[in-house]
Amino acid sequence: MANRRNRPGPDDVLATINPKPARRWFAVGTTGLLGLILVYIAAAFPPADLAWLAFLVALGAICLWWAWRVWTATAVTLELTRNELRERGGRQLCAVENIDRIDGSAFAFKPAAGFVIHLREPGTRVYAPGLWWRSGRRVAVGGATARAEGKAVAELLNVILAERERG
Repeated sequence: MANRRNRPGPDDVLATINPKPARRWFAVGTTGLLGLILVYIAAAFPPADLAWLAFLVALGAICLWWAWRVWTATAVTLELTRNELRERGGRQLCAVENIDRIDGSAFAFKPAAGFVIHLREPGTRVYAPGLWWRSGRRVAVGGATARAEGKAVAELLNVILAERERG
């Protein structure tokens, strides 16, 4: 009997990137704590000038809102298939056929423990703080993720791109 290689289908998940709880809590905690401190200062030691009071309250509220955005964005797992990189809920980060190259070097403009995907065609601007963002021809993945998972996905994408180049 011939030895056959079982290739995964186009929609089979090849790898995942899960936000790490410690990184997630740290990101949300520091941003939320800053918001709470600003609101506390505005309430306990209100400045004489009403503009400064409004500034402290507004900045504190923005920090608390941002902490909530990070919390909800990092609740999602990213999945790599042969066709796309997507969120588990179905939102697509990018199609593999649109990828030009992957950059995970130390000098790339990328999130912590992450990588940048350079696209052939620009996409819409999306920002999921702490997990990924897309702006123009760049998709950056990382932040509250583990370096090993990000590196594995970047390497798998490079393998898929190399297979595509070979035909």
